[in-house]
Amino acid sequence: MGSMESRVAALERRVRGCLCDFGFEVSPLKVGWYNAVLQPSFHLRYSEDTLAFIVLSTPSMFDRAFKPFVDKQLLKKINDPVDQCVSYHLSLVKESLPDQRVDIIYDYEILPNRKPKFLAQTAAHVAGAAYYYQRKDVRCDPWGEKKIYGVCIHPRYGGWFAIRGLLIFPDVQVPFLEQVAPVDCVASEEKRIELLKKFNFHWRDWSYRDIIEVKERYSEEQKAYFAAPPAERFKWLELQGVVQRSVYC
Repeated sequence: MGSMESRVAALERRVRGCLCDFGFEVSPLKVGWYNAVLQPSFHLRYSEDTLAFIVLSTPSMFDRAFKPFVDKQLLKKINDPVDQCVSYHLSLVKESLPDQRVDIIYDYEILPNRKPKFLAQTAAHVAGAAYYYQRKDVRCDPWGEKKIYGVCIHPRYGGWFAIRGLLIFPDVQVPFLEQVAPVDCVASEEKRIELLKKFNFHWRDWSYRDIIEVKERYSEEQKAYFAAPPAERFKWLELQGVVQRSVYC
């Protein structure tokens, strides 16, 4: 392994060390892989060999990161509590690498033209983190003129995960990085149609998330939190005794 490869391996270990114990999962990618499958209007404005990491939250993030964060931190009521938790942990990655330039893009950020700053599911797919199933992956399309949205499925967690952000290292070039294909875990036509139907028309019942056999899913507590309307999640945390009113700033 060359010196640059060793540096990048050490950098990846540092990123994983900051995040994986808290229920996050990290996968490396090159910006060029992402840009290659999208129209220019969605491109990330970095050189093609720039290193990035897609960050996912797994089911254990709720207990390992979110609840401890809520217990100890000053929550700002103007922001979503989970978004604040993710921001806190990704900021710690940046602080742990003072000699590196690190750009962070969160999944919820949008541009002035209302387009997302990055397409999270596309990034997860090209990084090999989760397979992005779309209408084009179904040969016999049963939906006619209906708008059908795609969804990522993780080989271990099914739909019980979330894509939280992208860490970009503009000064780190990785021409040697080899792309890993995502696991096609919903391989049959029948299952893909079932997945897209459930995601588009019955997403509130959680059933699309169990389209495959999963190793871990959200706890009932976690499901109750995410089922609450975003505006009521602070109230939910209060009612569960997770936070006191006085922690807000």
